[in-house]
Amino acid sequence: MIGIKQLFLHNLAQTTRFPLALEMDRAEGCYIYDTTGKAYLDLISGISVSNVGHRHPKVVAAIKQQVDKYMHLMVYGEYVQAPQVLLAKKIADLLPQPLESVYLVNSGAEAIDGALKLAKRYTGRPEIISFNNAYHGSTHGPLSVMGSETYKRAYRPLVPGGRLLDYNIFEQLEDIGSQTAAVLVEAVQSESGYIPGAKGFLKAIQARCKAVGALMIVDEIQTGFGRTGKLFGFQHEGVVPDIVCFAKGLGGGMPIGAFVAAKKVMDVLVENPILGHITTFGGHPVSCAAALATIQVVLEEEHFKQAPVKEKLLRGLLVHPDIQQVQGMGLMLSVHLGSFERVQNVIAHCLRAGLLTDWFLFNNQSLRITPPLAITQEELTHAAQIILAAIDATRTL
Repeated sequence: MIGIKQLFLHNLAQTTRFPLALEMDRAEGCYIYDTTGKAYLDLISGISVSNVGHRHPKVVAAIKQQVDKYMHLMVYGEYVQAPQVLLAKKIADLLPQPLESVYLVNSGAEAIDGALKLAKRYTGRPEIISFNNAYHGSTHGPLSVMGSETYKRAYRPLVPGGRLLDYNIFEQLEDIGSQTAAVLVEAVQSESGYIPGAKGFLKAIQARCKAVGALMIVDEIQTGFGRTGKLFGFQHEGVVPDIVCFAKGLGGGMPIGAFVAAKKVMDVLVENPILGHITTFGGHPVSCAAALATIQVVLEEEHFKQAPVKEKLLRGLLVHPDIQQVQGMGLMLSVHLGSFERVQNVIAHCLRAGLLTDWFLFNNQSLRITPPLAITQEELTHAAQIILAAIDATRTL
């Protein structure tokens, strides 16, 4: 009889030749359990998704309650559905004015796609500026503004009109000009190894955009809802984006994304043509119920406020001659080891010891640390001990 792992490799489309292929059975809090019952402390969180932990009881309860009422009814925007409305109101309440109009979608990539369309439609301009080593999703539109030629070259021609600048290089911001519809930027550049924006960088982008009439789009897909120590990464700089994009940590484990703008900006999607952006499953009521419960948990439990303390703890523990650098912000950190081979060996050693970690799309020489925000200092200390032991054990490999 063919096992589930063989079916996984044969019938489920693969993205690499070397998937972890762990057979997972259940998850709870900061742990995932395989089919043998082995527990793994999760330092990945599904790539910054499970901010409130796996299967938080209040999120699960909200999902069950909504499933008992209704699931999909109609394409986005036609029926008044309480889960969508209440979620949009909650998101708007947490954001600075004039960010009050929320368009709910399925994922981060779709949030970026919608934001790019909105910026072009509102400004009437063709150019999108983004940054080298930026990741905004893998569908065709986000791929076109991705900051890595390695992942783009096989799919050209892509959407025209994009231009790449270097992240944290202030002088290049002069290239934002009269043809620029929007500048798309991450509050912390994620897939390059969690590089925070330099002090004043987001403010400089905002100032330049205002000067030339362009919009500033901030990608908060990984940073949003507490990962950096504040609810949103842009709050560290005191800027107000024209458009902001969310996904990942918004849903508490359910698929959902959103892009948010001022109502006068968002309203350009309703005419010339009508239905300027549409989605069948965007704002799915079950995902919306989960997202609203997730936000309420984030606000009630306030674990995100301890992220800077936990960051300081990890930086103090992760000291080793082979660790070249620890960078990032809050509970999104990277541990630079110098080679992909070393990273893979350390990940494998950690896996055997019951610890899940990962690498980065544009920085495969570093380990990713993005645990649920509720992870305790004792669990972080244990995780750091495993990582250090793994580094020691792989020195001669």
